[in-house]
Amino acid sequence: MASASTSRIQKNSDKTDSPKILTSDFLSDLQISDLINENIHGVQKKLEEFLNFQELPTSLKEAILLDYYTSGFWWAKGKNFTVPQLSKFMALLEKLLHNLETLHASLEDSIKFLGEAMAEIGPNTIDKPYMNVFNVQQANEIIDYLKMSLFQHYKLYEFLFFSPRDEIVIGTEKVIELVKSADSPFPDPLEEGIPCDIYSAFIVPPPTSTLDLEAEINEKLQMQEETFNVRIEKLKQA
Repeated sequence: MASASTSRIQKNSDKTDSPKILTSDFLSDLQISDLINENIHGVQKKLEEFLNFQELPTSLKEAILLDYYTSGFWWAKGKNFTVPQLSKFMALLEKLLHNLETLHASLEDSIKFLGEAMAEIGPNTIDKPYMNVFNVQQANEIIDYLKMSLFQHYKLYEFLFFSPRDEIVIGTEKVIELVKSADSPFPDPLEEGIPCDIYSAFIVPPPTSTLDLEAEINEKLQMQEETFNVRIEKLKQA
């Protein structure tokens, strides 16, 4: 997953401590401060830049991830989280998706991981300063938010990461053959089709010249004139 900084899992040397809690930030404090001053559209635009999403118009995965992080940040901003709190919350969002995508973490695994992370909050966690920027009330609010967002739609995120999708063709190239400018009709008759003489005589007869047409009309007019003359002579005799 593209990110401004890569989350890492650090094993505490003391075996009594909780195993594998996120230790690095997903976004820098400078980036978080930059996001705070933006409206929802500005947050989305800047996250697109920070996460280096370059195929957003055609990538369903990038679109869903951008919505995931934008919604999460906007919710946390509405809770008036400080810059360090926003930084840790965004790191938590990234870590949960990282576990799902790379470790195939089940819903139960993710809930357990969240429980371990939230267990670091309290008066006895001075030696584990990863998540104790939150108080107990804020920790409960974070849990409630993740329940209604990521956890409620966990199957959809599993589908996003692990189910192949058909490629959607949004453009295609077509070759258009232009009509011939020659006198012959288009297209020419196929050799394996009807005989050429039948095609020429009954389907597309050859064009008649203007002079031949005028001669045919004059001949018909002359014949009609002779017929009328014969009828007139018969009337006169009667």
